[in-house]
Amino acid sequence: MLLLTVVAPVLGTNCYVVAAAAGRECVVVDPGIGVGEQLAKVLAEHELTPVAVLVTHGHLDHTHGLTELPGLPVHLHERDAYRLADPLGSLGPQLSAQFAQFGAAWTPPSDVRTFDGADTELDLAGVGLRAIHAPGHTEGSTLYHAPADGVVLTGDVLFAGTVGRTDLPGGDDALMRATLTRLASDDELPGLTIVRPGHGPASTLDRERASNPYLRGL
Repeated sequence: MLLLTVVAPVLGTNCYVVAAAAGRECVVVDPGIGVGEQLAKVLAEHELTPVAVLVTHGHLDHTHGLTELPGLPVHLHERDAYRLADPLGSLGPQLSAQFAQFGAAWTPPSDVRTFDGADTELDLAGVGLRAIHAPGHTEGSTLYHAPADGVVLTGDVLFAGTVGRTDLPGGDDALMRATLTRLASDDELPGLTIVRPGHGPASTLDRERASNPYLRGL
């Protein structure tokens, strides 16, 4: 699997490009604010054609770049789909005011394809991904696991050394703890799995289980 990273200039959101190989179709994951120009260069450099977008959750810093990828089907958990209709309003009053300039030109994507349940298999651009519902940061937060390649894209659920906040609208401490309890166990995801988060550097589940204060002891 080819996994490329483009870091958005606003809030440093990690946008990932996933493909079976260079010169093939690809999936874009979490296109953030202002990522369009860098993303276009990466796609051209590797001769990739985007055919779908995956969203780990509906916050604007993970979805704003959808405006630069018109017409592509957008896949996300049904419990976060409402955020695409009003990305500013779903952030709460303080952050809505802070990011108002980015919401002015927002147009909801025309082709939204939701999934539900705890575990959904996706086969997009020749890459097998497992969508794991992981609520807590938002209601529909989702991990995208590529089991054949030992990688999990964690969005704002799990970062290197910390976890996502739960104080924004839709956040839930109890649900986040349940999600983190699942991640702390090796029953579902092996410890060698590489963690590619929504912000910041990569890690591994073994490292996070041993050193992340939010996972230790769960």
